[in-house]
Amino acid sequence: MPGPTRGFLGRTRPARDPRLPPGQYDVGADWPVLTAEPTPRISPETWSITVAGNVEVPTTWDWDGVHALPRSEYRGDIHCVTTWSKFDTHFAGVSLDALWDVARPTPEGQYVMATSKSGYTTNLPLEDLTGGKAWLVWEFDGRPLTVEHGGPVRLLVPHLYFWKSAKWVTKLDILKRDQQGFWERNGYHDRGDPWRQQRYQGD
Repeated sequence: MPGPTRGFLGRTRPARDPRLPPGQYDVGADWPVLTAEPTPRISPETWSITVAGNVEVPTTWDWDGVHALPRSEYRGDIHCVTTWSKFDTHFAGVSLDALWDVARPTPEGQYVMATSKSGYTTNLPLEDLTGGKAWLVWEFDGRPLTVEHGGPVRLLVPHLYFWKSAKWVTKLDILKRDQQGFWERNGYHDRGDPWRQQRYQGD
């Protein structure tokens, strides 16, 4: 009995890259610029980052101060809620663990509100920002991070959708209770895990 013809079987679909979360596509060499607010112009000389709220030692670092902390790098993938993913990115900066070591969040502090120079905010569980899972970054592919992508310094939380990686970040408030940030108040999910497709409230 003759076997099935090629026309009956149809064409074999290419295997989906296992690095690609559900509902995402590979953007390749591109890196789309998406911004919810006007782009601020911040010089490194005037930039600073403050960790405050439920911490033992509220602390502010200027550009030189944060660069004096141990350098840390991230090599891996990033995922945007608008469905693009970018593979094999390379960022450099400092792990947030180095900031927590200085400021020392109290046991009551379980959440973080990240605030940008532009006024943009986003909320995250503190546990998503500890244990080598999040960074402040100022380099991308060995060059200074451009202002369009959040330079001079942005938050990087690559295991969550990229709206959580706040551009132009200047403050991290440690909170006892969760409070929604800009996009969360406008319908986005409070956490944003791309592997669970947590795009919108209720997902």
